[in-house]
Amino acid sequence: MLVDSHCHLDFADFESERDAVLSRAAEAGVGHMVTICTRVHKFDQIKAVAEAYDTVTCSVGTHPHNAGEETDVEVDELVALAEHPKVVAIGEAGLDYHYDNAPRDAQAEGLKRHIKAARITGLPLVIHARSADEDMATILEEAHQADGPFPMVLHCFSSGEDLAKRGVALGAYVSFSGILTFKTAVALRDIAAEVPEDRLLVETDAPYLAPVPHRGKRNEPAFVTNTARILADVREMESGRLADVTTTNFQRLFKKVELG
Repeated sequence: MLVDSHCHLDFADFESERDAVLSRAAEAGVGHMVTICTRVHKFDQIKAVAEAYDTVTCSVGTHPHNAGEETDVEVDELVALAEHPKVVAIGEAGLDYHYDNAPRDAQAEGLKRHIKAARITGLPLVIHARSADEDMATILEEAHQADGPFPMVLHCFSSGEDLAKRGVALGAYVSFSGILTFKTAVALRDIAAEVPEDRLLVETDAPYLAPVPHRGKRNEPAFVTNTARILADVREMESGRLADVTTTNFQRLFKKVELG
């Protein structure tokens, strides 16, 4: 069994055929999916999707693109919403300097609030990092030094080797998406080969970043099998063992999930 540790099933891309998407995932051997929150103000929509399917759970948090819109979301609100039985993670939150859709100070302050919520709840923080490696590593290290470790995953990893190593040193898991399958992602595959086995996860980030051979199409959870196959090749592992490893890692990190 594989787990898609990060997708966005609440997005309009899936509205007309969500049941079919979930059926295709099951047929592909994907036994669980976490649909990730990008706006706390729209949490009810994410929650409704998770409540509708036994194999779907969700997170609660504010994407860095939306950090400027949700400066009013406090730690206490995140913690309270995370009490819902279907909420298994905090985020996604982080830093995105590639698009800079929100002021960088708002992104950083939002990330710090999410770190506090993850620490209080014990739920993993889903971290978005793009073109912000040094600032991301510094914030995570400062939080670790101040108050100790907290559970986290560097999702859809596409950063450099330094952030991977510094994150792993802090206890982070590293999740790989369809980017890993792209012809140009040689450096990323080199990083994936070196991440400790007990920190590996796979995801789709659907509807984005469809892996080869589906690149250019809408992504969906069933396609996590393509990413897992390449990760297994990179690690020189059998596909079945890679599935077992990433599923075990997922359950260790996402402790609130009860896999069937």
